[in-house]
Amino acid sequence: MPFTARLARTALIAVLALTLVPLWSAPAAAGSGSATRLTLAADTDIPRGVTVDLLRTTMTLTAGEKRHLRGRLEATSSTTGIVGLTQRIRCLNASGSTVPVVAASARNHEGSDTTSYAKPGHLPLYADLLFTAPATGVYACVLQGTAYSTLPGTYHLTAVAGSTWLETDDTDQRGAHWWQNGACESADTAGDCTYVGDGSADPDAWIFYNDGTPVHKWQAHPDAVTVSAQANVELTTCYEGTASCASAMHAYPRGRNAVVHTRFELVQLDAAGRACRTHQFATDRTITDDAHHAVGYSKLSDIPIDQACGSRSFLLRVYVKHVSGQTVKVDGVQSGVTSLTNGIAFNNFR
Repeated sequence: MPFTARLARTALIAVLALTLVPLWSAPAAAGSGSATRLTLAADTDIPRGVTVDLLRTTMTLTAGEKRHLRGRLEATSSTTGIVGLTQRIRCLNASGSTVPVVAASARNHEGSDTTSYAKPGHLPLYADLLFTAPATGVYACVLQGTAYSTLPGTYHLTAVAGSTWLETDDTDQRGAHWWQNGACESADTAGDCTYVGDGSADPDAWIFYNDGTPVHKWQAHPDAVTVSAQANVELTTCYEGTASCASAMHAYPRGRNAVVHTRFELVQLDAAGRACRTHQFATDRTITDDAHHAVGYSKLSDIPIDQACGSRSFLLRVYVKHVSGQTVKVDGVQSGVTSLTNGIAFNNFR
């Protein structure tokens, strides 16, 4: 597509105000034990403004039992225009009510002609949920997809068969813990969100540590041999005119893009609560204004529990530092239930 035409069609989504997205490398799920994967059997259209149930699994759980669910939604587009795509993992009780948290991720699909994805025109999204049964019963968990945009006319996205799946642990993830950052609505009219960048934004932030949520010291299970952890951090660029950030955070015109440095840390504490061993994964990440949202996936696997520390307590946190370009919003919990930035720690019992 000519550059001028691409500019014209990207301008159409300047007021897009829905959720998010990933396109940094996505590691395999952390944790231990076997899992069952359901795979989409046939290509399934996701029409404009419609939430489509793509895959569904049913679990019978006792109160407090935990399952790690991971979803992958790979989508193509019927248009060269930019279309927002959101993936959700939602679990329902026997009466059909959502419990207790919805895990989500999203990204703008940049069109059927895009060549920036690993497979041209194919956008993959991942989401993770640690589901804890609030009561003994049967639960249905669903992988959903939603398409949205201000583009005129008709269009649809398509979930790709074979590459779209929902995976569920077969056994209880004993002692695993879920982190999520605080309330942060899409438009952030209340000013609740965390930002890193220039101007009135902070230069950096610690997610799950000084973002207004309580600091949780996770205790590894007494029988655990090692531990694993992961984090999904959703970031949004705050270009001028976007409806996805507080107006005070609009710093540059669309097209500037953003670069951030992230460092995922799992810190084993000593008996006095001080850092004893720090395990980390660090990388620089780019979020383009066309993508607008992006999820960074980080994972640390099979971390030894150092007995010399005198404690089995851990901190999980993510450091985010603005490097250049647009101010960036760290997306949080929307509508009190949908988590866009979250982390999980697992015990490994082998």
